Amino acid sequence: MEKTFLFLYSVFSFLLYLLALPFLVLFSVKAKYKEALPSRFFLWHNTPLRADGIWFHACSLGEAKALKPLVDAFAKEQLRMSATTQTGFGVMKTYTKESRYLPFEPLLFWWLRPQKALVVMEAEFWYLLFALAHKRGAKTLLINARMSDRSYPKYRQFRWFYNQLFKHIDEVYAQTERDKQRLLSLGARDVRVTGNIKLAYLPCVTGQIEKPSSLVVCGASTHEGEEDLILKAFVALKQVHQEAVLLLVPRHPERFESVAKIIEEVVVQNGYSMQRYSDNRVLSSDIVLVDVMGELVNLYAISDIVVLGGAFVPTGGHNAAEAAQFGCKIISGKHFFNQKDIFEAIEGIAVVEAEDLAQSVLDFEKLEHTKIRYKSDLTPILESIQRVL
Repeated sequence: MEKTFLFLYSVFSFLLYLLALPFLVLFSVKAKYKEALPSRFFLWHNTPLRADGIWFHACSLGEAKALKPLVDAFAKEQLRMSATTQTGFGVMKTYTKESRYLPFEPLLFWWLRPQKALVVMEAEFWYLLFALAHKRGAKTLLINARMSDRSYPKYRQFRWFYNQLFKHIDEVYAQTERDKQRLLSLGARDVRVTGNIKLAYLPCVTGQIEKPSSLVVCGASTHEGEEDLILKAFVALKQVHQEAVLLLVPRHPERFESVAKIIEEVVVQNGYSMQRYSDNRVLSSDIVLVDVMGELVNLYAISDIVVLGGAFVPTGGHNAAEAAQFGCKIISGKHFFNQKDIFEAIEGIAVVEAEDLAQSVLDFEKLEHTKIRYKSDLTPILESIQRVL
């Protein structure tokens, strides 16, 4: 059964690849994909990782950053890294030159070299990645594994598939006991609860920013539709606190220009001043568009109030611990389903409906300063990897 499934899945993924080729060529010229797509689907400047290392794979920026405490436990020459997004790859290549984009599954037959261990973050359930790495000698680990209330029913519908996938995963490290039980129901074996590793390492301040003497509000990691809500709340706040400053940080760099236009409309309507952070890092305007990457933790360090994006629209939320380490007052929407365990580990987050955001910002003095209750334990994961060295 296992060999039959591997054969059929491989044929299916290869046919899917052939059918998608015209669209992949088309999308490869777009700025958002011009680096990742050619690398992943055409192996452009994407040579195989050297063999016999510890291979860490993550999808995007947050997951790649969260790997740092594990990565730091091993010598650089042992590290092999891969990611599926451009932002994730940007972080991975700071750990080692042996960093690549993960090729689309059928290409792994030619690309993948034997490794001592494969360590995959969260929900990167690529069947051929695990199956081929396992068959070529790697110990396979799924870490920080989670099953949200929203996604679990969808996973259950394809339990037959995940039952085959988990046959090639030696150990699973889940975020919570609830996640453990859900993973076991899908066929996972040897599941242990270690907590969310995003709480094991929180990024430190990398550069000092002079804090304005006024009240600083940070609209962090915002998605489409959230900037309008935050700007509306900020306009209401300015009527009471005229000196207040807003730092608006879109999640995705390709949205910088569209967000700039939204801000410009508010600036004209209300007589505010505006600046781009890329032009001037001295915070001297009413609204600052943070149109650079990698500055969010530095901005959290000087913020009084953080309106955390990704949860006022059904995106799943973002890591609140990065702001909570500074005791910021944090306001979030209700759609934080991908961050439940992190939110449970933090005291004081105000969760509000989108239509109530303005009032919550106005009542900021009633909000609590946030505090992280506990962190996670990476020891079992490290010990497991050490055993293959």
